[in-house]
Amino acid sequence: MAASKERKHVEFETTMVPHMDQLHNYAYYLTGEKEQSADLLQETFLKAYRFFDKFEQGTNAKAWLYRIMRNTYINEYRRVKRI
Repeated sequence: MAASKERKHVEFETTMVPHMDQLHNYAYYLTGEKEQSADLLQETFLKAYRFFDKFEQGTNAKAWLYRIMRNTYINEYRRVKRI
């Protein structure tokens, strides 16, 4: 079990983390604020890690992360707008 978690962690780091800088720029583009972009980036990577087992190896990791980020931003925007 621990070896499986370690393997997941290593695969996540090698596949997803290299895209972090580009995603941070996109988060800033979406939010326009430094603090909100950092929160959005963190939320995106948290969701990506949580659902990493759903990611199909060999597909476009960057596109998968961008979609998670965009959907997270839209959902938060809608939630705030309702309040």
